[in-house]
Amino acid sequence: MNRAARDEICFLSATDLVAQVRHRTLSPVEIVDAVLDRTAELDPLLGAFCTPTPGIARERARRLADDLVHGRPTGPLAGVPIGVKDLLSTAGVRTTSGSVVHADHVPDEDDIVVERSAAAGAVLLGKTNTTEFGYSAVGHNPLFPPTRNPWNTALTPGGSSAGSAAAVAAGLGPVALGSDGGCSVRVPAAHCGLVGFKASMGRIPVYPGCRDERLPGVSGWESLEHIGPLTRTVADAALMLSVLAGPDPRDRHSIPCGDVDWQDAARRGAADGVAGLRVAWSPDLGYLAVDPEVRRVTGAAVAVLERGLGCRVEEVTPGWDDPAAAFEALVVAETDLRGLRRTIDEHGPRMSPHLVAWMRRPWTAEQLTDANIARKALVNRMARLMAGYDVLVTPTAAVPPFPVGIAGPTVTDGREVGENAWIGFNYPASLTGQPAVSVPAGWTRDGLPVGLQIVGRHLADATVLRVAAAFERAAPWADRRPDPAAAQAGTPEPFGAGRRVWDHRGHGRTSHRSM
Repeated sequence: MNRAARDEICFLSATDLVAQVRHRTLSPVEIVDAVLDRTAELDPLLGAFCTPTPGIARERARRLADDLVHGRPTGPLAGVPIGVKDLLSTAGVRTTSGSVVHADHVPDEDDIVVERSAAAGAVLLGKTNTTEFGYSAVGHNPLFPPTRNPWNTALTPGGSSAGSAAAVAAGLGPVALGSDGGCSVRVPAAHCGLVGFKASMGRIPVYPGCRDERLPGVSGWESLEHIGPLTRTVADAALMLSVLAGPDPRDRHSIPCGDVDWQDAARRGAADGVAGLRVAWSPDLGYLAVDPEVRRVTGAAVAVLERGLGCRVEEVTPGWDDPAAAFEALVVAETDLRGLRRTIDEHGPRMSPHLVAWMRRPWTAEQLTDANIARKALVNRMARLMAGYDVLVTPTAAVPPFPVGIAGPTVTDGREVGENAWIGFNYPASLTGQPAVSVPAGWTRDGLPVGLQIVGRHLADATVLRVAAAFERAAPWADRRPDPAAAQAGTPEPFGAGRRVWDHRGHGRTSHRSM
């Protein structure tokens, strides 16, 4: 297969791949071979996969092809290659959580979302890179080389679902699983020109969760963690949600999902539009510094919602205080702080400095209880705001992608800010548990993606999908492709501690050294 034909397969949507497999115009083996070949070519530049599983992928594709020949059921994701974030458990496949502490950990069970994806016919390509234990919104950790943005490999793809976003954007599989406790599906989607959907809390069950309690020091985030898909199209997000959503007794927070027909919601949004929907538009939430290019691109996107799609848009200042400090304290409150501090005492010099500093801060009971009070106040104010609107729309990230190796800019639009201020648009929907999606709003003058966040009312996931699908149809983006090979000029040396080595079969291994 020549490169052009291979790449056309690699950039087909999951929805198209499923249709072609069903109609026998493409086989699962052809699809997987094409994606693995492109991965072997590009992933040494991107660092999207920290534990690639080409052998597992090829064997799974062969079994699916045999099932199709013999008329056996294959599932709604039959033949779709998928990457899985390295915080999510995969039975028999190394799951490191981006930490030297768990560099050799091999789980004995799948996360529910992995289990459901496999049962639906998805093909595991491997584990995708993440920040250490997910405690950062970028793409570097002390164990592996940093993940790089396919649109410009000197820049971060965002995180912590960094590898999942980079893989999908670069055509190394049409979908990937990520997790989002504070921003970690939506921000990398924004930085990589993708759709990143965080469903309502409880829609997608979490077990054993991104921080398995059997591993010392990493359990937690129970009231914050969401798992969701990163895709190139809204239809693919809806397809994945139709597989992933639904209650499971292993997650006490999981809820029934019979009120949402995920794929129908996306279809209706694309076909019927969203004229008349009430949209609250906030370019800065009243307190965030925002890059001028982000303001320009997202402002133009909101004009599409108003003038192109007939939404009733009103600019608002929601009126709540910046919840960043409350979010940080809640993360600590839901972390095995004692266990993680013991882990830091033993492994601290080989762990991420920001994580070590965060966990060693002298947290007080008052800070942690104040955070819960602040969260409830935010929930109440959000409910009052959303009583008058169908969706709240904001930028997803306050800045475009920035260089690999830093946590975030400390000056934005001339204002000094904290290094995590750029992800501040994401905290409200994380704390309230409301559904939120990031969709591509457009591109900066330098050709970098900018995301638009659409937040729905409590449990109004279908409305969020409808608006996303309508916007996608009005401002299509899926035909834009990055060229990572061309974008590598000037790429700095890796930040992380590993060095990736690929053999002639495309199998990856990583040599380790301390940070």
